[in-house]
Amino acid sequence: MIQMNAMEYDPNCEPGVASCANTVAQAVVAPLTRAAIFLVMTINSGPDSRTVIRSFCEDIAGLVRAVGSRDIEGDLSCVIGIGSDAWNRLFGEPRPANLHPFREIRSGAHHAVSTPGDLLFHIRAKRMDLCFELATQIMARIGDVVSPEDEVHGFRYFDDRDIIGFVDGTENPREGAAMEAVLIGEEDRAFARGSYVIVQKYLHDLDGWNALSTEAQERIIGRTKLSDIELDDSTKPTSAHNALTTITEDGKEVKILRDNMPFGHAASREFGTYFIGYSRSPRRIEQMLENMFIGRPPGNYDRLLDFSRAVTGNLFFVPSATFLENAAEDLLASAASSTGSTAGKPAASLPPEKDGSLGIGSLKGDIQNE
Repeated sequence: MIQMNAMEYDPNCEPGVASCANTVAQAVVAPLTRAAIFLVMTINSGPDSRTVIRSFCEDIAGLVRAVGSRDIEGDLSCVIGIGSDAWNRLFGEPRPANLHPFREIRSGAHHAVSTPGDLLFHIRAKRMDLCFELATQIMARIGDVVSPEDEVHGFRYFDDRDIIGFVDGTENPREGAAMEAVLIGEEDRAFARGSYVIVQKYLHDLDGWNALSTEAQERIIGRTKLSDIELDDSTKPTSAHNALTTITEDGKEVKILRDNMPFGHAASREFGTYFIGYSRSPRRIEQMLENMFIGRPPGNYDRLLDFSRAVTGNLFFVPSATFLENAAEDLLASAASSTGSTAGKPAASLPPEKDGSLGIGSLKGDIQNE
């Protein structure tokens, strides 16, 4: 498992800066694996939920080590993400600067839906049994205070291809570039070495897709199918998937880190891709989705959406491993300081978020610190 420690290079944290010096990231920048489980859950109402979840946050690293010790070469890891509403309930202020509910997108027949989800567990390993055992242990610990919203078991398909036959994740950044792309630095000092993650479950019309010629498929994706070579700009349509998901800021291409996985149920003819993208700012991924669903310019949408339908959509914040390890300790300190005149009072909550819907060409609600 790759997990950055305090001594490893981080281009976003200057030496001696308190917010970074002793902060360890979760295993966001981890090696690709053959198997993954994606668990999305909501937190039940009740007096014990907050205590149970915060206590579990402190223990997750030890649980991963215990299960992973069964095969030390299995590369078992787990990343925990926390949704906007859940953050209010679990931690309150301060909040990550750009955490908000996933903003749905509607444009004609295409719809990027927003679905319930307070917690994300992204479990990865070379072996599915390791993923399954860790998921089982997680549910044994917190199952009484959460309700499952979605569970997807992903697999690596042949030579890192999506189920539609194209190589996925070709343009992923690596090593230092990956850390720079996904780990928060001084732009949000209180949450340095955290990250944002957006997940969507897509279902494919595989019969319709396979009815297309290889050349037509390549024009939709923007790469050759067999050799995975990007099409030349002179022949690649501006609506190609890889054209619309290329984002530039100040003349420089900005990257996200994808770890998409195929999934499916052959008997029921369900074929899908679980999209998961990490970034130091959710705005990067949101811009990609706007380009796909609305178009750049509007109307020039991603033709892959004629064959792929998003059925879930969530945005989570991934705090540092150091933050999680201190969650229970901070809860006890908070409880101790609240005795006396504040005893028995509920934790402070934030005002409700806006509905988070996205109209064509514009976002409802403000995006902070972008």
